[in-house]
Amino acid sequence: MEYYDKEFCLEVWGPMACFTRPELKVERVSYDVITPSAARAIFEAIFWKPAIHWQVTKIEVLNPIKWTSVRRNEVGAVASKTPIYIEEKRQQKNSLLLQDVRYRLWAKLEFIPIQRRKEGQTFLSCSEERNDENPGKYNAMFERRAKKGQCFNQPYLGTRECAASFRLIDPETEVLSAPVSESRDLGIMLYDMDFDANLKNPPAMFYHARMKDGVIIVPPKDSEEVLR
Repeated sequence: MEYYDKEFCLEVWGPMACFTRPELKVERVSYDVITPSAARAIFEAIFWKPAIHWQVTKIEVLNPIKWTSVRRNEVGAVASKTPIYIEEKRQQKNSLLLQDVRYRLWAKLEFIPIQRRKEGQTFLSCSEERNDENPGKYNAMFERRAKKGQCFNQPYLGTRECAASFRLIDPETEVLSAPVSESRDLGIMLYDMDFDANLKNPPAMFYHARMKDGVIIVPPKDSEEVLR
């Protein structure tokens, strides 16, 4: 029964991170810390099935928040049948990124019953149609994969060029280092995309993020704190 309501913890880190603010279209500017959607994507990179949903519950900031600026050459044109002359379409864009990041991410794996998946028009395999799955087995599968460092695709910190390393934390046996001793109001931050809306372009959800002594509590998706 221990696998039915278990909270998992991952320590993730990388030399660069960019959790892009959606209100800034041209220049890439990162939020101060990782967003819940980026944290969810890291868990999903390790293990995901149509029968589950990852609910991020807490984010701990382990390294001080540091910034770096990167200027890159990009091509300001979409590839088509006609040739693109790079010298004519080249654009210089600046990115404000986070540097030397390290987080502890806490999340629960929520099982989605078959009836809800049918209502949401999620693809169901024949085995799922025949009998309801055991929610606990998914938790066990994630734990086994995370311990071995296995993932379906390379986890990243906001953008794919910012690759992330990870390891599974066992809070019962490990002595956890303290988060940064810093508190700040992070303002309105991107929470995730509302995939439950079943729209081609799902709307964004936001929440008011507050960091207290390096810890950010993430509200549940159906909470009133989540702004739609």
